[in-house]
Amino acid sequence: MIVVDSCGWLEYFADSDRADLFRPAIEGARPLIIPSICILEVTKTLLRESGREIALRCVVAMRIGRRIDLDEQLAVDAATVAVQLRMPTADSIILATAQRFGATVWTQDADFEGKPGVKFFRKG
Repeated sequence: MIVVDSCGWLEYFADSDRADLFRPAIEGARPLIIPSICILEVTKTLLRESGREIALRCVVAMRIGRRIDLDEQLAVDAATVAVQLRMPTADSIILATAQRFGATVWTQDADFEGKPGVKFFRKG
């Protein structure tokens, strides 16, 4: 199982020079887990940078995976991850979601570097 961090989705939707790093996770045959916080972050960025129509099209495209909402237990787990690993809230929700499902997080976000259960792509 795989969780693609918001930054990976944004690279993929932009078809940037780094999109190919995330393409196997998004288009591959493995089960894909999508934390609802990723939908929020991707939508927020795309609304600001590309407009409502593109943002909503990308949200629909993200339905290829299993959406996981933030429930009470996941919130507690994410808070624990945030404190133990000194991570920002959104990142801790993503990592806690991955941990719940035994998934690997694919990301280029430096906050994840060196964390367990993460496939990290260093920028530049």
